[in-house]
Amino acid sequence: MTVYTRPLARLIEQLQRLPGVGPKTAQRLALHILKRPEADAQALAQAILEAKQQVGVCSVCFHLSAEPVCEICRATNREPHVICVVADSRDVIALEKTREYRGKYHVLGGLISPMDGIGPDQLNIAQLVRRVSKQDIKEVILAISPSVEGETTTLYVGQLLKPFTKVTRIAFGLPMGGDLEYADEVTLARALEGRRELDL
Repeated sequence: MTVYTRPLARLIEQLQRLPGVGPKTAQRLALHILKRPEADAQALAQAILEAKQQVGVCSVCFHLSAEPVCEICRATNREPHVICVVADSRDVIALEKTREYRGKYHVLGGLISPMDGIGPDQLNIAQLVRRVSKQDIKEVILAISPSVEGETTTLYVGQLLKPFTKVTRIAFGLPMGGDLEYADEVTLARALEGRRELDL
């Protein structure tokens, strides 16, 4: 005996394919959608289709964009001589939320991971090297997570860019309220490497 009628079961199944959505959340979302007016459901479906059809990547930095060149690359009030390199667009969004960084970006589209069959040729690395070598770039900041794949990618990209410009990496420290004893060795090492003089 099936608990859900077939169309509802299909909706739950599709929602469950989304990252971070388990069976209970999918069920809750599906039931919520059914309770909403039909116009709301159509608006949601339309928004999904339009985003899928219209959102591509920027031809300069490879961040998500509905235009050939994204808003950040077009912005005249940003520092054009600094590029922050990230793995994907989620990182751009996270960095933009800090309101600290005012330069440009370059999205690699992933990390080097031989185990998953992802080599440098599958990423936007050649485009980055071309961009840095042809423009007046004063600094490239590597903002890549300190995983095994992240470290491999950071070292590889850093070596390629070093002949052209100054290459830095963001410091990985301890979260606010975090205890030293619970921090892993890589985090502590990065926190020490990224230390700076205290302003007293």
